[in-house]
Amino acid sequence: MHPHSLVAIVTLLAILVYLWMGFRVGGARRTSGIAAPAMTGDPLLERSIRAHYNTLEWLPIFLVSLWLFAFYWNDLVAAGLGVVWIVGRVLYALGYVKDPAKRELGFMIQALASAVLLFGALGRIIYVVATVGA
Repeated sequence: MHPHSLVAIVTLLAILVYLWMGFRVGGARRTSGIAAPAMTGDPLLERSIRAHYNTLEWLPIFLVSLWLFAFYWNDLVAAGLGVVWIVGRVLYALGYVKDPAKRELGFMIQALASAVLLFGALGRIIYVVATVGA
C-alpha cells in the first residue's frame, strides 16, 4: 500500500459524507417545497442546511489536522481518528435534523477526534523542530 493511502481513503469518505449531507438538504427542499435560494421557512430545511454548513466549517480543521498527524505521527492512527470524526459527523447530522438537542453526542465525538489530530500534529511538529531543527 502506498504511504498515506488510508488517510487518502478517509479524506474521500469525509467528502462523501459532506456530499450526502448536501443531498439531504436537497431532499428537505423537496419535502418543504422551499426552492433555492431561500434558506428559511421550514425547520427540517433549516436544520439540514445548518448541519451541512457546520460540517463545511469543520472540514478545514479536520482535513489539515488529519494529514499533518499522518505525516508527523502515524497514518493508521490518523485514519482511525478520521473514521471516528466521520462517525461523529454522521451522528451530529442525523441528531440535529431530528432534534437540535440531539446533536451534542456527535459534535463531541468529532470535536474530540479533531482535537487529538490537531494538538497531536502541533505537538509533534514542535518536538521535531525543537530536536532536529527547521
